[in-house]
Amino acid sequence: MTDRPDSVPPLIVEGLNFRYQSRPEQALYDVSLTLARGELLLIAGASGCGKTTLIRCINGLIPRSYKGELTGRVLLYGQEMAGLPLSRISQMVGTVLQDPERQILGAHVFTEVAFGLENLGLPRAEIRQRVDETLHYLGIAHLRNRETFYLSGGVLAMRPGILLLDEPLASLDPASAQEALALFRRLADEGVSIILVEHRVEDAMSIRPDRVIFMRDGRISYAGPLDGLADVVDYRQVKLPAPVVIRRAAADPLPVFQPALQPDGGEPLVTFEDVSFSYEAGGLNVIRGVNLTIRRGDVVAVLGPNAAGKTTLVKHAIGLLKPKRGRVLVEGRDTRELSVAQIAHTLGYVFQSPSHMLFAPTVREELAFGPKNLGYDQKTIAEGVARATEIVNLNGLEEYPPLSLSFGQQKRVSIAAVLAMRSKILVMDEPTAGQDYWNYRAFMEAILQMPGFAAILFITHDLDLAVCYANRVILMYEGQIAGDGPPAEVLADLALLQRCRMVPTSLLAANLELLAQTGRFLPAEALGHILAEREVMSG
Repeated sequence: MTDRPDSVPPLIVEGLNFRYQSRPEQALYDVSLTLARGELLLIAGASGCGKTTLIRCINGLIPRSYKGELTGRVLLYGQEMAGLPLSRISQMVGTVLQDPERQILGAHVFTEVAFGLENLGLPRAEIRQRVDETLHYLGIAHLRNRETFYLSGGVLAMRPGILLLDEPLASLDPASAQEALALFRRLADEGVSIILVEHRVEDAMSIRPDRVIFMRDGRISYAGPLDGLADVVDYRQVKLPAPVVIRRAAADPLPVFQPALQPDGGEPLVTFEDVSFSYEAGGLNVIRGVNLTIRRGDVVAVLGPNAAGKTTLVKHAIGLLKPKRGRVLVEGRDTRELSVAQIAHTLGYVFQSPSHMLFAPTVREELAFGPKNLGYDQKTIAEGVARATEIVNLNGLEEYPPLSLSFGQQKRVSIAAVLAMRSKILVMDEPTAGQDYWNYRAFMEAILQMPGFAAILFITHDLDLAVCYANRVILMYEGQIAGDGPPAEVLADLALLQRCRMVPTSLLAANLELLAQTGRFLPAEALGHILAEREVMSG
């Protein structure tokens, strides 16, 4: 896809340092790297460690759109980037942003993919040819005239020699993520130089990146081959394959985790009675014939492929949508009779995209907004804000503008904003999107150990999140419930998982193998201790 010369590396970064104008601390410290033609470089690290900042320096958004103090230099095909206009940079460097809603502008797929080419002033015939070639390459030619939802084909249509991918798997179901990763590998093999920033390290390892960089606090702490990564990073910070974690965790103290919620089959909190819904009159039903009850003590993981109806289902529970057929009851009352504000006393909802929720000038004000509107007194609000800030690891960021934070940090602010409201039922849409492994485990365990919740429900594409934390799994497919029950029952049906585009993980395989001994699904760290004890007893 690129005819640029091989004589110089496509990208050289030398001694890069950067501090955002709006923040006191430095974001990057002396970062240097070289990217070869056709190389696929994986960059991992905790949320806020500088990965996205590095991407912005390479694509020219820093210092053009994001102001601050920048030193060092970036060379694109041997040219100093500082002297190049953004229009020229965009022809060499393509970027897929972390949050797709910030990138998609066109109402339909064709116009979206054509947008960048139009800005380059290319002839109409060439634009049409490039768009069609790109759609065929991606296998989505049949979507040419569809409305846009999640596509980044426009980047490939520009035919960049360097492709920057910032958390591209965050919104994808497991099967789609595998397809995307295979595409990235194919592009690299065809000569495109790729930087893949990704928290889903275990998934990314499947395509054997040529090299890995691990960042910590704005610095590169590891740069080398993929096989060396597991030996130098903390398995509690990076999501490594389950066998690696099981082996390493066995020598460490067993973490104590006891969720406050236990299923008791008691009080019904939310009930769906034969619910169907379509967004357009006479259109296809997005959910159809749904019957389910959420009871006190339930920790429910809602799984399923993209467009299965998961978010639509949850939006009925919180009153944002009303059924076209059937009814939804919240604590015995029909949602048609309740306002969204009334339902918010019972159900607190964390949106999939944090930009849909965040608007206050500071994190502290963002977290206080919901409790104020629910009528809590100042003392209760302050206590709730402090508790939520600690749970999601936002200490020290209280006075920062939420939208100036990284995507992962913004996601945690949106979760904290709902925690501060003290709703009876917590509902989270993709809570781990954009989160590093340590942070998402920490806040999930803290939330599940908090007293006060009657039930917790989370939509996720992360099968291991359901394995570790759910006591009930609802599996959706084509708008219907395909499976509902304990994780060890629903997730053991591998044929059902395959039909619903769920890909079994190494942690699921380990749990299924040891289920007769454990009686339930457990995190890899706990499995490591069980295996170690078995070896001691047998030895």
